[in-house]
This record gives sequence, structure tokens and C-alpha cells, in this order.
Amino acid sequence: MRIKSLALLLILCCAIGVFGQDNKCSLKLSELPDAPELFGFRMGMSTAQLKLRVPQVAFGRNDDFGVSKTSISPDFDREIAKAGLAGVRTISFDFLDGRLTSLWLGYDGSFKWKTAPEFVNGISQSLHLPHAWTQWKVRGQQLRCADFQMTVLIVAEGPSFHIIDEAAAQMVAARREAKEEQHSGLEEGESTEIVADSRTKVYYPEGCKPAQEINPKVHLVFKTKEEAEKAGYKPAKNCQ
Repeated sequence: MRIKSLALLLILCCAIGVFGQDNKCSLKLSELPDAPELFGFRMGMSTAQLKLRVPQVAFGRNDDFGVSKTSISPDFDREIAKAGLAGVRTISFDFLDGRLTSLWLGYDGSFKWKTAPEFVNGISQSLHLPHAWTQWKVRGQQLRCADFQMTVLIVAEGPSFHIIDEAAAQMVAARREAKEEQHSGLEEGESTEIVADSRTKVYYPEGCKPAQEINPKVHLVFKTKEEAEKAGYKPAKNCQ
């Protein structure tokens, strides 16, 4: 009886272990295979490679953080060959430093997978994804892996599939934060006032205060010490 109990416990532990593995995704973007449902588009591809795939695509300038965005609409653009993009309504691309970091495909009602569960099952087989999808929004599903995430949602009677490079998203966020800190530092520097005495032609640099309050009639303020010196003022002796 005890042996049977131990056996059942072992089976249960193995089942829990397998279940735990199925509900986690440790895949990386570099490990994803090509899939026919992505029509030759691949995360990490360069703008030049995208241009070869779709010559009609146009790119704008990179923003201050190295990001550029563009999109194509095979359904509306007559110049784009639809033979190689059957069932695709629109595609949006985000690039960071010239590499694709976000791919968003909107399929029309003729696409082979009609519902979110059908799309999840199909794309999981094509990209060799684990069964670790979770509910997302009302009718969608989401998958989070080592360095990327995917979402599936039904939009305008067709599935919408989005792949995001999370490492790249974190890089953009870090660059934005650094830019904000730099801007904040500049604003603080600009707000510093250089106090001066027009009677004595003396100014008091940042961190140095006059021994006594300057008479309002001869009190002046400069934005920088360079501005004060250009006006003929010299730093106070006790501040040198």
C-alpha cells in the first residue's frame, strides 16, 4: 500500500513538473524559426532586408532614441504584390537602430485561422511555441518568453498578431529616461541665478552668498557667470 502511494506521489510530481514547464516560455527571439504565416518577415531584420522584401516600403527618419516606424497596406496599395501576402490587410514595423523590433500583422477575414484560439494553436505549431499562452484583454491571448512577447487579438473580423522585442523596448525606455534626466539637469542649471551688485561691480557665483543682503536698488541677476563677466563684473573675493 505504501509502495502504491509513493508511486502515485511520483506520478503526481512528474505531472506537476511537466505542467510547470508547459506554462513557461524560455525561448529567445533568435531561436524562433521562420514561419509561412509571417510571409518572410523576421524580427531583427534590417531596413535594407525589408526593402528587398517589399520595395514599396518607405522609411522616415529615426527619432531621438533611434526608433523609426512604418507600415504597408497590401489591401489598399496597388503597387504592392498581393500574391505573396495573401490574407494580409496591414503590417506595421518598428525599428531600433535599423533592426526590426516590433512586427504587427493584421489579417483579413479570408485568413485560414478565424479565431484567437485557432491562431494561437496554429502559430504555436509553426514557431514551436510552448503551451504558455494566457488570456489578454477580452478576446485575446498573450505569450511572454525570455526576451519577447506575442499577442493575438481579433480585429475587424480578422486576427491581429503582434511580436515585440522586449529587450529593445527596455533599451528605448532607458534612452528616454536618460534624455529626461539630461533635460531636467539642464533646466536646473538654467534656473540657477548669479547675484550681482551693480554698485561694486561684483557677482556671487553659485554656492557663494554675499555677506549681507544687497540693496534692491543695486541688486542684479545674471543667468550665468559668463554673462556677468561679459557685462564687466568680477567674482567676489571671498568666492574665488
